[in-house]
Amino acid sequence: MYHVISGQIPSKDLFMICETVNTDAFRELSPEYYFRKIRPNELDIWKGMHLDFPHSSEQHKEYMHFMDKCYDETYASNDELFFEKSLFVCNEKDGPVGRGFIWKYFNKINTIQWYKVLREYEGRGIGRAILTKIMKDLSKNEYPVYLHTHPSSFRAIKLYSDFGFKLISDPKIGYRNNDLYECLPILEKYIPVNDFKNLKITKAPQEFLEIVASVGNVNW
Repeated sequence: MYHVISGQIPSKDLFMICETVNTDAFRELSPEYYFRKIRPNELDIWKGMHLDFPHSSEQHKEYMHFMDKCYDETYASNDELFFEKSLFVCNEKDGPVGRGFIWKYFNKINTIQWYKVLREYEGRGIGRAILTKIMKDLSKNEYPVYLHTHPSSFRAIKLYSDFGFKLISDPKIGYRNNDLYECLPILEKYIPVNDFKNLKITKAPQEFLEIVASVGNVNW
């Protein structure tokens, strides 16, 4: 049920909110892996982690150009904080196999950023451990936490749901359309029945909608 080529799924936008985290979903990292901060000389590794599938040199060039732009626009002006916040999960050879961090976008809303586990390492509890690590230290007044995702990330959406994230139903989030109702049939197709039934839907707080609407054409 979980095996699909993500390219078969249309690229649509989804948004989620966690107002209260479900600590029952927390799991620690297995002993053969460990967390550490990203080093400045590993920035290209961090940028390229989503490219863990067969791809052409042209695709690589295009994607890295996109990531360069994202980094420059969002993090470069505060790179000290970026390297303080950003985490890798590494294997016994110190090779990065996963990543993720919390970033306060527009200095106002906490968001999960660039959450990823390499395909070779999926199914080992690494993704759950990353979410545990980055969410368990947040105080109550640092919630809600938001994220932007796509239906091809249906495995992650199920996991986010375990942690208390709900799908946002508002039709517009900032300058982007929210494609929730187009995506629900896709998610139903790929997420196991009971897990799909457990997905929850809610409206976003008005304050959040006003913040993202005020910043214009900004990726997050």
